[in-house]
Amino acid sequence: MDGLRNALADVVGHRFVVTDADVLATRSTDQTGRYTGRACALVRPADTAEIAALLNVCRSRGVPVTVQGGRTGLVAGTVPEHDDVLLSTERLAAIGDVDLAAGRITVGAGVTLAQVHSAAAAAGLKFGVDIASRDTATIGGMVSTNAGGLHTVRYGNMAEQVLGLEVVLPDGTTVRRSPKVLSDNSGYNLPALWVGSEGTLGVVTSVDLKLRKIPTYRVTSLTGFDTLQDVVEAGRVLRALDGVDALELLDGRGLELAARHLNAAVPTGRPWYLLAEVSAAHDPLEDLAELLERIGPPQTPAVAVDAPGSTRLWAARECFAEVVGLFGPPLKFDAALPLDSLATFTEDATAVIASRAPEAIPILFGHVAEGNIHLNVLNCPNADTVYRSVLELVRDHGGNVSSEHGVGSLKRNYLDLALSAQDIATMWAIKRALDPSDYLNRAVMFPDALRH
Repeated sequence: MDGLRNALADVVGHRFVVTDADVLATRSTDQTGRYTGRACALVRPADTAEIAALLNVCRSRGVPVTVQGGRTGLVAGTVPEHDDVLLSTERLAAIGDVDLAAGRITVGAGVTLAQVHSAAAAAGLKFGVDIASRDTATIGGMVSTNAGGLHTVRYGNMAEQVLGLEVVLPDGTTVRRSPKVLSDNSGYNLPALWVGSEGTLGVVTSVDLKLRKIPTYRVTSLTGFDTLQDVVEAGRVLRALDGVDALELLDGRGLELAARHLNAAVPTGRPWYLLAEVSAAHDPLEDLAELLERIGPPQTPAVAVDAPGSTRLWAARECFAEVVGLFGPPLKFDAALPLDSLATFTEDATAVIASRAPEAIPILFGHVAEGNIHLNVLNCPNADTVYRSVLELVRDHGGNVSSEHGVGSLKRNYLDLALSAQDIATMWAIKRALDPSDYLNRAVMFPDALRH
């Protein structure tokens, strides 16, 4: 261990190598507090060259490496399992100038999403992806997991925002793919390979991001419904609007908990709610009102046309980040379902949870336009008896067991519920081609059966 510590310190300096047991224990536990691992050192390199050197040190010594950004993931994707070296990207914090003409900015992998939003706004532009953990989630981690979030219905996931990447491969080679033209069909689309690879194919060090114009007008609405199918149908109608930014499903049970336990000023009384936001160069209020009238919800929607009002309505969505932790670490499911199956899946999943963990409280929210839902099971001590059963229900209803959080280590042994054996074998071949010793993010994505 002393030899490894000294070798790492030779690259980054002694102050940026930490072996304190308490620090490592904290950094080896995921955000939910449910999953924990073990690490031998935490290293915080300053730049791409140091990352390349660190990877070479670890690879030559046979030491596994787990890459960490903001550690806001929800599938234990940064939890080490093999006394790993933790490679933190937090010092890769450079923020380039906004290129107004091209609508782009280059940032380090350790820059937070909130910092990107701030830099874009200062230049009169916006970044299209937003998630609840914006203050701590890093761009490198979001690229690695192909994060989605609140505005995917309009702007798409991170893959749609990435214009170029710099990546250090497992062998220490640095690859920079940053075309300056809009049309580039010269060879493989390498950035697409690394986006969503969850750190298994290299360490993302900097990213060229696409920025967009800020729409002049914005209207937000929050509407209660009596059934989930009604929310789905309303989402289908509203999605036809030009400029729809968000269509968020909210579980009335979650709002009741927020009002009761968090004293949150949120609506209650309906089983389901739909938060919709539309923005455009023209005022979309009349168009939104016309569609809401056509939908005919059981109560008059709340509508906001200014920033303070919008913030009040969005509080109903934002409160779920706290609600899901009210009874300790929740059991989390991130899945995508065909819209025609969403309501029946929810009924079946609720029944399965009730039969295996009667005291548990299922809470559902998510991006209803894409069928991308987050099922959180609160107060669930019998996690093992529930987890696979619900994932099998996702598969049986034609869904995908990992929609936007990635596979991580939590779902690696359930990958066959989403992908064919041929799919998994092809992915494994790519992994072994770039990382033949399988030392980089070893606990992530691939089933144990492939590694033994």
